[in-house]
Order: sequence, then structure tokens, then C-alpha cells
Amino acid sequence: MTAAGGTSPLFDRRAWRLHRDRAARLARNRAAATDFLHAEIADRVLDRLDLVGRVFPVALDLGARAGVLGRALAQRNGTVQVVAAEPSAAFLAAVPAPRVAADPELLPFRDASFDLIASVLALHWTADLPGALAQLRRALRPDGLLLAAMLGGQTLVELRTALFEAELAEEGGVSPRVSPAIELGDAAALLQRAGFAMPVADSETITVSYPDALALMRDLRGMGETNALAARRRGLMRRATLARAATIHAERFGDSEGRIPATFEILFLCGWAPHSSQPQPLPRGSATHRLAAALNSPQSRKGHGAG
Repeated sequence: MTAAGGTSPLFDRRAWRLHRDRAARLARNRAAATDFLHAEIADRVLDRLDLVGRVFPVALDLGARAGVLGRALAQRNGTVQVVAAEPSAAFLAAVPAPRVAADPELLPFRDASFDLIASVLALHWTADLPGALAQLRRALRPDGLLLAAMLGGQTLVELRTALFEAELAEEGGVSPRVSPAIELGDAAALLQRAGFAMPVADSETITVSYPDALALMRDLRGMGETNALAARRRGLMRRATLARAATIHAERFGDSEGRIPATFEILFLCGWAPHSSQPQPLPRGSATHRLAAALNSPQSRKGHGAG
């Protein structure tokens, strides 16, 4: 990320912050009720946290937006302090203190600062996700927990398909619109690579219906989730392209009532900062029983199981 332009090789960080500023203004003016997706995912993050059954005195809400997740964390038993970190000044002004203007690509926190780091829909905007995870790992105290939700690669597959085909037909080329996204099968490996213990990743799909593609695009603007790729085409989309995209979306994906779906794939990442109290894997070669015997297979009864 450059200090002057705020542009990383993948994302235009300044544009991303401006998109979030616009979302904050719309939410404040009640011009658009578009925070439903973030609120729903925050609830699902909290459900997973309830399953842990632990107390986390000092927590970080990374990508705090309007503070929905942070306020819920502050009400949990044993919570002493929740720090809100958010790159948008407009969002940050509305959340409770302590609050820090921070981008998830470059965290300003000392090592071992938090018992819990929770994040809703911020990490998919990092150009270097392994690097961001490594920073989060260092910011956790031993036996601290990272619990994050981010958009997966199947998000908005219907809209992306319609825009791709419409641009190709109307303009003879396609503007970069799709941010790189990790697959579920790679998520736990990335956590482990960043130094997390007991990494777990799972996914859920949330499908929202809209009257048409234009309503969906308005909601994406209200969420602050519009295109911020550094290589994106500047300027407004042509009317003919937009009209064709809306038609393709409705014809290809519309239901019997004329509404269109918008699919959001949510990846949930969970990992712990290593601690001596955690279960440790046995040293390689220390097994005392055959796997086949444990499975009670015919091979074990014949004495031909692998040792």
C-alpha cells in the first residue's frame, strides 16, 4: 500500500474507504436499510462464539462498521473492553470508544494485545490475506481466538455472470469486477500457515431475493461492497450494458414471481494463538496401534494392516 495514493497492487484502498464512507452516510440518513447482511452475519459469528464457552476480556472488532458486533461483544459476560477498528472515518465516528482508524492490511496494534479478534466482512478486502492473518495472529495473546467471516468465491455468481455476458456483448470486453477469493478448502491451511493452532473453516450460503438487478446494485452500494479493484474501469457503466445485464440476470436466474436471487457465500474462519494448554499432535511415528485395527477391518484380522 502506497502512502500517497493509497493503492495496493490489487485494491484501490482510497476507493474502498470512500465506498464505506458512503455506506455510513446512507445508514445514518436512513436512505437505505442495507446493513441487514452484516447484522445477520454478525449474529452467526456470535452463535459460533457462544459454542466456545470462554471469556475474552479484551476484544477487537475488526472492520467495525456501525458497531453492531462490537456492542454485542461488550455485553458478553467477562468482557472488559472492546476496541473498534475501522478504515472509514464516517463509520468510526458512530461507534463507541475506544476506536482506531485502521486498515486490516496494516494493523497498528502491539503483539499480544487481544484475547479475541472478531471480524465481519472485512478480510476479503485484503490484497495479502496470509499477511493479514499473520498480523492478527501476532496481535492475539496466547490462547486467544480469531473468529472472522468473509465473502467466498461463489458470492454474487448470478450478477457476475450477467455483467460479464452483457459487457462482452455490448462493449467487446470485460472490466475487472471480481476480487480474488479463497476457497473453503484453502482457508484452514492459510490459518495454519499464519501460525494459528486448531484452525477450522466452514461456509454458509445466504440467498437474498430482489425485484431486479438495479435494486441489488443499489444495496451493494449501500453496503459499501462495490468494485474497488485497482484495475477496474473508471466511469459509469453504459446504459445499454446495464439494461442487457438486468435482462440476462432476470432471464437466466429469475423465479416464477419475477424476482432474482443474490447468493452470498460466507466463509467462517476460526483459529487460536498457540498455548501450551492446547491439545498437541503426537510426534510422527509414535503410534502404538495400527489404523486398520482401530477400524476393525478385515485386513487387521488377517494381520496385513499397514503399520
